[in-house]
Amino acid sequence: MVDLVTLGLILVPVLAVVAVVFFVLWLLLRRRYRTMLADLNASARERIDLEMLVAEQGGRLRIIRELHDLTLHRVSSLVSDAEGARLAGERNPQAAVRGAIGMGETARAMLADMRRVSTLVRDSEADMLPQPTLRSTRDLFKLMRDAGLSVVFEESGAPYDLAPAAELAVYRILQEALTNALKYGGDGTTARVGFTWTAQGLQVRVDDDGFRNAAARRGLDPNTSTGYTVEDDLRTLTQEIVGPGIEEMRERTELFGGVFSASQTAGVGFSVAAVFPALKHHNGVHGVDLTRGGSR
Repeated sequence: MVDLVTLGLILVPVLAVVAVVFFVLWLLLRRRYRTMLADLNASARERIDLEMLVAEQGGRLRIIRELHDLTLHRVSSLVSDAEGARLAGERNPQAAVRGAIGMGETARAMLADMRRVSTLVRDSEADMLPQPTLRSTRDLFKLMRDAGLSVVFEESGAPYDLAPAAELAVYRILQEALTNALKYGGDGTTARVGFTWTAQGLQVRVDDDGFRNAAARRGLDPNTSTGYTVEDDLRTLTQEIVGPGIEEMRERTELFGGVFSASQTAGVGFSVAAVFPALKHHNGVHGVDLTRGGSR
């Protein structure tokens, strides 16, 4: 009986301590759960806000496109009316006056549409999130490194300021190339990013070793066996790399007068290059320096 009493005196404090420990752990888990739930709710709200913003911007873009098409049609009509007024004026001055009145009405309608487009653009710019620039590439590299991609950056030539739209195009191309390198190469892939500045242009290149890294992840020696065959070499030489991301990078490059290429080196990885011969003064239409004195 004494032994049972002694055992009870020992077990009661132990059980009390265990109960306290479990209670503390339950409180910590409950707090963590609430924090995670709050984060999920915040992420859901941000996602909904972004979806609404995208939908709103898409609606505005459709309106702008429609007004743009209508304005082009009216410009075409205005040119035809002007030519008709010129020909009529040689024979009947009154017909030329009537033509001028009609052209004035068409021009006023065009001006009203252009003002509507300008208002929509200003509203869209006010609602848009801040766009990244080339200075944001450091944050992009850090983000990719944190995700498992080893980024090596090399730059040559003298950098200069670019138009915001051009900087955004270069940044998006770089972002897509690095994302693909991490997606297909996996954790541990190395991506070498090169910026080569010329007098008027910029060359951007991204080379990764995704194939070699994938072989190493499978336990193979990347220096002796990367797991590719002669067929892989033939595909590298004959097949063009395609995909939504590739096409988007190509379109961004060509928009600023550049040439885009994407290739793969069997047993090594992928290479992406965007060469902009006249990016310094390119505005998406031409690469002519329109600044005074020919300098920025």
